[in-house]
Amino acid sequence: MDFMGLFDYAVRWGHYLFGITWIGLLYYFNFVQGGYMAAASDEAKVDAFTKLVPKALWWFRWGAAFTFLTGLYLLYLAMTGLSVDLLLAALMATLMFLNVWGIIWPNQKIVIASNESVRDGGEADPAAAGAAAKALLASRTNTFFSMPMLFLMGSHGHFMLGAVGDSGLASMTSLWVGIVIIAAIEANAIWGKTMVLTTVRGVIVSSLVLTVVMGLVVANL
Repeated sequence: MDFMGLFDYAVRWGHYLFGITWIGLLYYFNFVQGGYMAAASDEAKVDAFTKLVPKALWWFRWGAAFTFLTGLYLLYLAMTGLSVDLLLAALMATLMFLNVWGIIWPNQKIVIASNESVRDGGEADPAAAGAAAKALLASRTNTFFSMPMLFLMGSHGHFMLGAVGDSGLASMTSLWVGIVIIAAIEANAIWGKTMVLTTVRGVIVSSLVLTVVMGLVVANL
């Protein structure tokens, strides 16, 4: 039996499974829970943030962690067939993982603790509103990244857009243009505002537009 082949496939299967868990919850938070929270009463929000949200965030952040770890191994396996689409997809996925653990989770902990204080008869944390805004922007940015990231991962498996070494300068130009676009979006996630990402419709349309843009960039069009 080819044990290494079996292990490689198990990691790939795990990557799919963890990724579905992560991105599925990302879409739940942005497309479902956000709208509910905006319309819910204060009592309902406290109940949700002390009972539902912590459990959902546990699955969310660990889904992100194991998607990232299995992805690193798969990227190692693909080292001999790297292409611009895979490199840019991996960069977006890495930033999404860092946003989860470095921005979303730390700020959501503040929001959860504030709601727990209110539940127990205490005062809300004045910092909770700002923390919620930071978490929302990072979460919206991850949703923004998700569609082009998935598109470029899929294109690598079918087309290998911008294969490194095949088109020389054109591939490197595509890579750097893609990196600049991604870096600008991530900079906004850290220091900027939601802008067009404020609404669900806005983030979906923006993500689809970014998918088209990144596809054109890596295809050297």
